Amino acid sequence: MPYTPEFQDPDDLLLVSRYLNGRRPWLKPDGQVPYAHVLYAAAVRGHAPAALVARLATLGHTDVQQCGIPWPDSIGMEDASLVKREGPDKYTQQWIDVGEPVSLREVLQAAEHAGRAPADVVRRLTALGYRLGGSGPLPGTPNPRDVMLIRTDRRGDGSWLGWGDEVSAAHVLEAAEYLACSPHAAAGRMAALGLRLPYTPEPDDEEILRFGETYRPHYPGRYSSAPLGHVLAVARETGRRPADIVARLKVLGVGEPAGSVPESPQDDDLVILSEELDGCRPWLQRNTVVGLQMRHVLRAALATGRSPAGIAARLTELGHRLHENAKLPESADEADIRLLEAVDRSYLDDVHLEDVLRSASLTGRSPADVASRLTALGHRLPDEVDYPEVRGSLSVS
Repeated sequence: MPYTPEFQDPDDLLLVSRYLNGRRPWLKPDGQVPYAHVLYAAAVRGHAPAALVARLATLGHTDVQQCGIPWPDSIGMEDASLVKREGPDKYTQQWIDVGEPVSLREVLQAAEHAGRAPADVVRRLTALGYRLGGSGPLPGTPNPRDVMLIRTDRRGDGSWLGWGDEVSAAHVLEAAEYLACSPHAAAGRMAALGLRLPYTPEPDDEEILRFGETYRPHYPGRYSSAPLGHVLAVARETGRRPADIVARLKVLGVGEPAGSVPESPQDDDLVILSEELDGCRPWLQRNTVVGLQMRHVLRAALATGRSPAGIAARLTELGHRLHENAKLPESADEADIRLLEAVDRSYLDDVHLEDVLRSASLTGRSPADVASRLTALGHRLPDEVDYPEVRGSLSVS
């Protein structure tokens, strides 16, 4: 039969209720009262902890957990809240157990919940009689990301790093990707939390790891490789050798760019490696499935004054390739570029009649002219189709 207190005093009922709300479930008279329960009840009721211990004894709860130091004369709510467990498992274990070393996770969850610095939480818990599960200074500034930085498994309740654990470069990238923050910032904070990294964060790492910028900075994920344009641009901006940038990226857990990394880049390498042909990010991404876009080669040829064949050869050296079906023209032509902009097909796909008709409408060319030029550039078209020679009106949409 469930235990029910015999007394009716609201203050006493609050004191012996497990969740300090005056309702069941109740503390069992033959069970031990947790140390943190007394501290929290003292803060809620504004009484000295020792006075509540005495009151619990008169109510039949004589076994109260001790910490080995005298009870504090008083305790405020800001400190009492630190001994209450937070997170998904708080319903099975409400209090931080003073009889066990405090884990790094418990410190960081308490700091996050209170909006306080981990170092401040450690000082207060120690003053209240708690023992830490590790040693070493913790950050003196709060950071709401701290708890997720030490989580190693995102499934279910997850698993967690502890005091002084070693982390991999891949974990740094994974945590930064999950939290949408800089891997360099994540690594620096992990080091401040006492975790052991496989490398020492360096000031240049932030720039080395910043791959792009849209509405927010873009950083690599666990499985990313560095665009070669990024490597060459960072080398130029930092005065370091491209090979040194690649080596540092490898240490930081980022994959190397495909193709050879030039020791002395050519003057227009950054131009042809940039998507907008302006020598700036976003950088050309290597596509191992459909290959390099013919349109990019032609645009790069016009931008640099080089031949399409010269651009394709240089990009091949730098890790990009044209599809084997592509046929390079001898010279770049704006008309070809406009045509290829209107064709939403790679060299892996057949160009269908509707694609030809749409391209003819968008470019003002006849379907027969479009089909003939696409064939000359290496695209596959059905043989049995008879394309009209009549020009369509140029679409303004």
